[in-house]
Amino acid sequence: MPTEVTHVVMEGTSAEEAVCWQERKMSVLPPGCTRPAVLDISWFTESMAAGQPVPVECRHRLEVAVPKKKMPSPAWMLPYACQRPTPLVHHNASLSEALETLAEAAGFDGSEGRQIAFYRAASVLKALPSPVTALSQLQGLPHFGEHSCRVVQELLEHGVCDEVERVRLSERYQTMKLFTQIFGVGVRTADQWYRKGLRTLADLQEESQRLTQQQKAGLQHHQDLSAPILRSDVEALQQEVEAAVRQALPGATVTLAGGFRRGKLQGHDVDFLITHPQEGQEAGLLPRVMCYLKKQGLVLYHQHQHSQQGDLTQQSHTMDAFERSFCIFRLPQPPGAAVGGAQKPCYAWKAVRVDLVVAPISQFPFALLGWTGSKHFERELRRFSRKERGLCLNSHGLFDPEQKTVFHVASEEDIFRLLDLEYLPPELRNA
Repeated sequence: MPTEVTHVVMEGTSAEEAVCWQERKMSVLPPGCTRPAVLDISWFTESMAAGQPVPVECRHRLEVAVPKKKMPSPAWMLPYACQRPTPLVHHNASLSEALETLAEAAGFDGSEGRQIAFYRAASVLKALPSPVTALSQLQGLPHFGEHSCRVVQELLEHGVCDEVERVRLSERYQTMKLFTQIFGVGVRTADQWYRKGLRTLADLQEESQRLTQQQKAGLQHHQDLSAPILRSDVEALQQEVEAAVRQALPGATVTLAGGFRRGKLQGHDVDFLITHPQEGQEAGLLPRVMCYLKKQGLVLYHQHQHSQQGDLTQQSHTMDAFERSFCIFRLPQPPGAAVGGAQKPCYAWKAVRVDLVVAPISQFPFALLGWTGSKHFERELRRFSRKERGLCLNSHGLFDPEQKTVFHVASEEDIFRLLDLEYLPPELRNA
């Protein structure tokens, strides 16, 4: 039997959190004990696949070198992204984009801890009221470990960071980014394709018999779906959806969510939330809406997901338990419009990604908050609820797991108030 711990595996933990844990544990160990390697869950996963412990590489480690005496965080820079306003346009775009590239690459490699750590540092940069021109300005800010500081320092001194450029130019990053942008393809599937030697869309076409219907539709319309959707497109789509909803159920409402609600002028998909002021009237609405849209010739593809809701106090942190349709719509374009990088003839159309989500009116504020984003803002809001308030928050509700009580609200403002948070309007949730 081993007499000491040699490896400690953590999941969903940033390097900073790992260091804090390690310092607490090492302080109570007997003198002379070897410090265990603190590793991301990816090391354990790879070891299980190999049938034996694999060599520890840099990408597996969660340790970072931190100063022994850290300056306290400035009072105005609160630690959670949901506590601070983050505008769409900010002063440190080049710095935050570099860190987000490393976060994305870490996600592609299954290193969730590193991914979250980089996203948190990037989020802090987005919230700063002025440009960062010297590394000293980051002193005392939350979520800035040695690695993120090193990236920022290189960018400030040289205008580029070698590590970030290597990632951006790497075959794996470019291939994973290409594949995960296809409708119906997640990181796990993209990684499987990459490991099989697939690299291009043409490679996928040759494997089309192994693709799901959703992936086939995404590949078929990839040129259009990879082109940005403009605000004018969103307005046209909303008119069509509202007409279908009115036809199917008078009194039901359609609300724009996602990045466009946060103020984006363009994006790659559109989210609409549908509800009715009378609880229960929304049941069975979505199939009728889709039937109407199909008759209008607007639906190129759709996949229906039935409601999977149960007891709110048993719900996992998911945004996908509502009744929902994953769609590709056929949106008419004005004559001569450029679609997917090419001029299309008169009476042209382009394929656009749309999600239609139906929520009961009692859950609508939570659904609207959850579906507005950003993804990092929502993750931080759930983390804050859990760690600071002892409550569970998801797109269906807010509840106390100890008391087994569910909170009832009428608006997003009510949710912020229950969490004792300052209300942030959608345009300030771009963390």
